[in-house]
Amino acid sequence: MAENIGEEQFARETLERYSGCAPSTFQSNLLLTNFPTYVEHYAKTRDVKVHEGSMFKVAHCPKEEVSILDFKIGSPAAALVVDLCSFLPIKAAVLLGMCGGLRRRYRVGEYLVPVASIRDEGTSNFYFPAEVPALANFLMQKAVTEVLDEQKALYHIGITFTSNMRFWEFNEEFKTRLKETKAQAYEMECATLFSASYKRKFTLGALLLISDLPLNRDGVKTKKSSAYVFENFMPDHIEKGVAILGHARKMQARNVKGAYHRNIGAQE
Repeated sequence: MAENIGEEQFARETLERYSGCAPSTFQSNLLLTNFPTYVEHYAKTRDVKVHEGSMFKVAHCPKEEVSILDFKIGSPAAALVVDLCSFLPIKAAVLLGMCGGLRRRYRVGEYLVPVASIRDEGTSNFYFPAEVPALANFLMQKAVTEVLDEQKALYHIGITFTSNMRFWEFNEEFKTRLKETKAQAYEMECATLFSASYKRKFTLGALLLISDLPLNRDGVKTKKSSAYVFENFMPDHIEKGVAILGHARKMQARNVKGAYHRNIGAQE
């Protein structure tokens, strides 16, 4: 039997089905990732339960006031997770994603802080016309760089190329086009996340881990190299994400430029 429900109720019920847990269990700080391994590692190190619904895998740590959610891969999933979570009282969110580095000087395990993304994925067109840029939230990316500087981490700043084309490493025509954009990294979600979060006034940033160097024939991601990245770099990536969320909340409380009104004074 059909029910007449509003957008917020529809979003919260959809989130519950997809995550396997009630919306009320979500904390005020959110880590987004594409990898279930990240959720499992976070849950294990915090001794909390992992929830899994029909799409997402989630863990909540009330002690840290942090939830972590694996939304899988690609721009449609990225759009969906922002649309759903924007109806929750989340104050700060950061993507812990991976990217292919497009500069010869980059090394696997280094970080990239995206300030903007090229909208080649198509999904962001549902939020804004093509001429509107996909920009990262200023407050969140400032929090990212300040934490990285404080921890003396090696990182790069640049623009990512966001596309839905995953199997492209041997497509020479696409690689030529990619090089012409002068993007610093290739990934599949940032442009969508930045556009959707701007539309929804959802405070979201990103810290990307360079997991491969796909323009080098010997730098494409393999089963072996992927396992190496998870084993050696995932724990630090997660801990940096937690630190970034905490720093961002302090910045919001100080009314640092870039905060949405619903986040101002979020933490005393």
